Amino acid sequence: PSPGTLCRTKPTDLVFVIDSSRSVRPHEFEKIKVFVSRVIEALDVGPNATRVGVVNYASAVRSEFSLRGHQSKAALLQAVRGIQPLSTGTMTGLAIQFALSRAFSAAEGGRGSAPGFKKVAIVVTDGRPQDGVQDVSARARAAGIEIFAIGVGRVDMGTLRQMASEPLDEHVDYVESYSVIEKLTHKFQEAFCVVSDLCATGDHDCEQLCVSAPGTYRCACREGFSLNSDGRTCTACNGGLGSALDLVFLIDGSKSVRPENFELVKKFINQIVDSLEVSDKQAQVGLVQYSSSVRQEFPLGQFKSKKDIKAAVKKMSYMEKGTMTGQALKYLVDSSFSAINGARPGVPKVGIVFTDGRSQDYISDAAKKAKDSGFRMFAVGVGNAVEDELREIASEPVAEHYFYTADFRTISKIGKKLQMKICVEEDPCECKSIMKFQTKVEDLINSLQQ
Repeated sequence: PSPGTLCRTKPTDLVFVIDSSRSVRPHEFEKIKVFVSRVIEALDVGPNATRVGVVNYASAVRSEFSLRGHQSKAALLQAVRGIQPLSTGTMTGLAIQFALSRAFSAAEGGRGSAPGFKKVAIVVTDGRPQDGVQDVSARARAAGIEIFAIGVGRVDMGTLRQMASEPLDEHVDYVESYSVIEKLTHKFQEAFCVVSDLCATGDHDCEQLCVSAPGTYRCACREGFSLNSDGRTCTACNGGLGSALDLVFLIDGSKSVRPENFELVKKFINQIVDSLEVSDKQAQVGLVQYSSSVRQEFPLGQFKSKKDIKAAVKKMSYMEKGTMTGQALKYLVDSSFSAINGARPGVPKVGIVFTDGRSQDYISDAAKKAKDSGFRMFAVGVGNAVEDELREIASEPVAEHYFYTADFRTISKIGKKLQMKICVEEDPCECKSIMKFQTKVEDLINSLQQ
């Protein structure tokens, strides 16, 4: 079924502001019309639901049809097919002013003053405006109009940002050419979706819980159960420890890690801590810092809550000496994962080793011993870290257990990947906490690629 049938859209006054200046070729203008039509197809169109208007501009501005012009989807689609390009200059500011003062006005069918109605303008342009857009866009946003700016080809990105509403990353889109503008259709279909009630309508086959998403759904299980690979049925977790995990971070505090980068490393640790369920029965976290010597910041199980762990990580001071990775790995194997230091027998052990440079001592024996002891070892390298060393530390399959980035600022992306990986696959229940960590970002990327 088309997204329109699954997706109730919030009553919206939607005005498309489309550039048909000289630089937009006739066949390209047809692509804009297809894009507009596809977005309209996914909406609940009606006098009391979503109303759509189109403003066409070049050097002058022409209202193609107003918000009250067409009451049905069929009439709208027919009207869009009849739009012709103006083929003159590019007065984008003028067009936004027209939308603000005329297109959204009550006389033209705007319902601005009534509560619960959204006002949305989608501006499509391929050029640099010959007039200013900053002030008029600010006035339009202040009047409650949400502005999406779509730039094509040689457009000026700065002007798109001056037009668009916050947050900019959700309101500014760029495509290389009109031939690919349709790939944005899905984003806008979802942007207007409020509820898609596949779960409520019972149109699903989940054994326990159904979770709605725009135009789709996924199954989930109650606490204490995990979702089977069929994505539909649930199995009871085998009691006891649930997502039990002993996780120790081994952090390089050598002087090549600059103080501001050391702060980013702390954020990276806390990002991963955030995705765990911390308790006596579930995840325990320990932290060891090393440079020329090894210092246990806190052992496994000392802190019983996420909040306390994160506070302790923030307080960690920076050692600023050499890089004795081998010595640190030996400490991890002999001390961190010992019962005296809070490790629990029979619970999966995971080590995350973070380094930014070549070790000054020999790492092979300790690295091998860690893996032979059954610990799952992740190696994360930044900057001048040596890939051979990372690979030597990492568990099999190596490609999934070592990560490298040139720049500390991108370390949080590694954190996201690690959250999915730390998960102990043997028992799906142990992955529960990680699976909960499903970000909007990932969903959005997937939806744009579909």
